[in-house]
Amino acid sequence: MKNKLSNTGGTPDAPAPGRTTGAGRLLITVYGIFAISASARAGFQIATAFKDAPLAYLLSAFAAAVYIVATVSLARRGHKWAVAATVSICIELAGVLVVGLLSVFDARAFPHATVWSMFGQGYGYVPLVLPLVGLWWLYRHRDRAAAPK
Repeated sequence: MKNKLSNTGGTPDAPAPGRTTGAGRLLITVYGIFAISASARAGFQIATAFKDAPLAYLLSAFAAAVYIVATVSLARRGHKWAVAATVSICIELAGVLVVGLLSVFDARAFPHATVWSMFGQGYGYVPLVLPLVGLWWLYRHRDRAAAPK
């Protein structure tokens, strides 16, 4: 199979693998761990105590879904997957900031903790830092050649 060569001196036009190799694998692994832990937490909370704090537990389930989408889209190559990863990570960041602010300024709104409460305090603030690292990683390893023109 023959690769097309770009106009940059013989570099193949294939998508840059940098997003899914090296430190990118670590990022994907951390997202995967959060996808599993948030899913388990939300599932347990919804199954055992949903009536106590339905909003908090549904937010945990939403966070789990966001982490799953982010994990899968970060692990896949191609421009469309990079866009999906960017959107999901932006949603994650917005969720962490909004839920974090609400839990700080109106603690009664969240009588039980969520993944994103207090900016992810229960998870060592990783939920606050992770989307920033994820967005930086996506920006750093964007594939300009694959972007629609």
